[in-house]
Amino acid sequence: MAMNPASIRGNRLCEAAAAGHAVGAPIGTGLGHNRRMDRYERITALHRTLKTARYPVTVARLQEELGCSRATVYRDLAFLRDALMAPVEGDGEAGFRYAAEQSDRFELPGVWLSSEELYALLASQQLLARTGAGVLSSTLAPLQSRIESLLAAQVGATHWPVDRVRVIPHRSRTLDEASFRAVASAVLARKQLAFEYRARSTDEATRRRVSPQRITHYRDNWYLDAWDHDRDALRSFAVDRIRQARQLDEPARDVADAELDEALASSYGIFSGKPKGWATIVFTPKAARWVADEHWHSKQQGRFLPDGSYELKVPYSASRELLMDVLHYGTDARIVEPVALREQARALLELALAQYRP
Repeated sequence: MAMNPASIRGNRLCEAAAAGHAVGAPIGTGLGHNRRMDRYERITALHRTLKTARYPVTVARLQEELGCSRATVYRDLAFLRDALMAPVEGDGEAGFRYAAEQSDRFELPGVWLSSEELYALLASQQLLARTGAGVLSSTLAPLQSRIESLLAAQVGATHWPVDRVRVIPHRSRTLDEASFRAVASAVLARKQLAFEYRARSTDEATRRRVSPQRITHYRDNWYLDAWDHDRDALRSFAVDRIRQARQLDEPARDVADAELDEALASSYGIFSGKPKGWATIVFTPKAARWVADEHWHSKQQGRFLPDGSYELKVPYSASRELLMDVLHYGTDARIVEPVALREQARALLELALAQYRP
């Protein structure tokens, strides 16, 4: 027998009153429930139960499985049928199930998330919006509004203290939002990209046509890994140095992940290339407490020495970024080998010292 909405509401109120419970008030949780489900979790669980049931499911069993009152069961059944167009049939005495001829075809519309999943999504959205010089803030603002409205509908609050998620940018560079969107779109659409690029090392502007492979967020800044068609090689480009980016109609050339990693991630730093050797750095016992927990490279090797100092080995190609990170530790770090790298560090320190001589 099909369920009548009016009879559902009437039965719900009468049965809730007869049971001595206020409408919508919880009566405890069923077996296996450690907490109350929110509404979206209940609807998902109710749908799953009715869809797999061979025979009508009693209201008592639904109360136990959903951990809610009899009144709430009737309210959720009405919402499932009237708002989501589920093929619910049955009554309060015999129980409820989906109509056999429609059960296999019906699924809940959209993506259903629990309140915990929405909290996690909101926190992730805040983290992403506040990285990369805030270039994604305007794009992600509608998402935040939508998540907050879903949370308000589920658990009744209207304001979420997102300002308690704190992200502090460190030496991030200003991005052109239009260029960033063009780059990201080309990466995802697998289309070639044309742009003007002004390298910091030479300050020379050149036109590039590339097949974008992936976009990388590294040390609070964005980089594009791409196949450069003019130079017939893989290159990394700082997105903040890209101007006049334009997606082309030609499909991008795909480079295997293994080849990308070998060329762009096998050595230390963002502009790495294939490794030319290994650097050995020893940190004082004081610095060791930090360095031992740091990730410098996917293939790094580290060990504590008998005196409490820490020895770190990393593969490298271009030395500039590695030297900057080692010198960041000042007197708490020293390069042991190779000798050429140690001499480079010594020369840089002497030049720095010369800046302070009268």
